[in-house]
Amino acid sequence: MTNPELPTRGLLGFGRDNMAIPGPSIIPERVLAAMAKPMTDIYAGELVDVSARVFTALPAIAGTEGPVFVVMSNGHGAWQMAINNTLSRGDEILVLESGRFAVIWGEMAARSGVKVEVLPGTDRHPIDPAAVAERLAADTGHRIKAVMCVQTDTASGVVNDIAAVRRAIDSTGHPALFMVDCIASMGCEPFHMDAWGVDVTVAASQKGLMVPPGLGFVWASERALDAHVTADLRDGYFDWDRRLNARFHYELYAGTPPVSHLYAMSEALAMIDEQGGVERAWERHRVLASAVWAAVNAWASPGGIEFNIIDPAFRSAAVTTVLTGSIPADEMRSICRYQAGLTVGVGIGDFADRAFRIGHMGYVDPPGLLGTVATVESALRAMGAPLGGSGVAAASEVIGRHLASELAR
Repeated sequence: MTNPELPTRGLLGFGRDNMAIPGPSIIPERVLAAMAKPMTDIYAGELVDVSARVFTALPAIAGTEGPVFVVMSNGHGAWQMAINNTLSRGDEILVLESGRFAVIWGEMAARSGVKVEVLPGTDRHPIDPAAVAERLAADTGHRIKAVMCVQTDTASGVVNDIAAVRRAIDSTGHPALFMVDCIASMGCEPFHMDAWGVDVTVAASQKGLMVPPGLGFVWASERALDAHVTADLRDGYFDWDRRLNARFHYELYAGTPPVSHLYAMSEALAMIDEQGGVERAWERHRVLASAVWAAVNAWASPGGIEFNIIDPAFRSAAVTTVLTGSIPADEMRSICRYQAGLTVGVGIGDFADRAFRIGHMGYVDPPGLLGTVATVESALRAMGAPLGGSGVAAASEVIGRHLASELAR
């Protein structure tokens, strides 16, 4: 049965559905095949080995020697695990706004009994480390127990300078825990948890890590583990204690393991390793993002296409948010989807119908990326949108330069 509310597919929308949204990202065929394995013994045998490989590999992905906790959930469940294991009712935290998702994480903390202050930011700029230092310096009684932010905000397309925020905290001598959401950026952007002094890192499986939604990850520093001892928001399922002291495999997950997702995660981590490690994945994302940025620069025109994030240094390698000016963004997205078989990201929150988002995270390559750019440009031309130039040519030039440099090695 078809949905009568959906537009009819156009002639060119006949082929496979192509996704260029900022998560869930495209799932590699190898990962999908791994998920199709039959159920197995959850107490002994192959699954225990697969689980061990996942737990051994994940700390390096985040740049830490500390433990990782795996929760069967989306990223919001990982948010909750981080809150419950480090904070107590009535604690005060400082949330650094830089788009949408840090604030939502803070709202979850508030519903959990934590007092939340938001340090205001804008949709078009990264976190201001000087403002962070000023606010923490004013907290002479050290009432603020944690500072929360995102590395990449998928609504705005910003990437924050996490090391600079850490330096701002350190400049005041403030003891607050530093908690960073890397749900959109893990595996896409450089991240060095230990070197940057991050206490709690949160991520999920469905973006740069190339696995369907269903696994949340929380990495914890020694300071976070110390805070866990006195945190009174701890509860049965999310509590780190049982997982830290697991006597057997089953208890790592506080119950039945996520069998299919563990096989998938093991395969995805193997693919990252085969690529040359997470550093090479960061490099690949930076090249492909640069191609998208070149396309948006070429399209830009007065009253039309422009970047949301003004400073190029703070544009995410995982997602690009594109403002459309006088061009109806939802109409452009509808043409892409129903007339040409491409789904690009919707503008969310304050960006509704005035922006679209191109996800370039995870299992992305030049054919897919250039096809996305070409289809978006075709839709814009079909609308008669003002364009400064060919984004296809600009993106192709970036890819070509990188291919030439690879061949010259």
